[in-house]
Amino acid sequence: QVQLVESGGGLVQPGGSLRLSCAASGNIFSINSMGWYHQAPGKQRELVARIRSDGSMNYADSVKGRFTISRDNAKNTVSLQMNSLKPEDTAVYYCNADVNTNKFIAGLYWGKGTLVTVSS
Repeated sequence: QVQLVESGGGLVQPGGSLRLSCAASGNIFSINSMGWYHQAPGKQRELVARIRSDGSMNYADSVKGRFTISRDNAKNTVSLQMNSLKPEDTAVYYCNADVNTNKFIAGLYWGKGTLVTVSS
């Protein structure tokens, strides 16, 4: 079993910054990729940013230039630095990881989510 625990959400004013962190623990052989998704009320969950084991990254167009994803492979953690936040960034943010629990078995795991509210 693999657990993902997010932290760092909260209330911030438009233009402000927040940093989200996620730590993976449990039966981990290796992690292929880690990422962040968000889900606003009444909308589908969408990819925000993803970083692979080779360091390659991709971002949603809506956050390019404002958000930065980073990863610590030794600690199995991923972070999302969010700058210049906008009200439309308000959502629950979920950590996601593609984890190999041994050489032959991989699975997708999710955290429980952390709420980010951007409002004045």
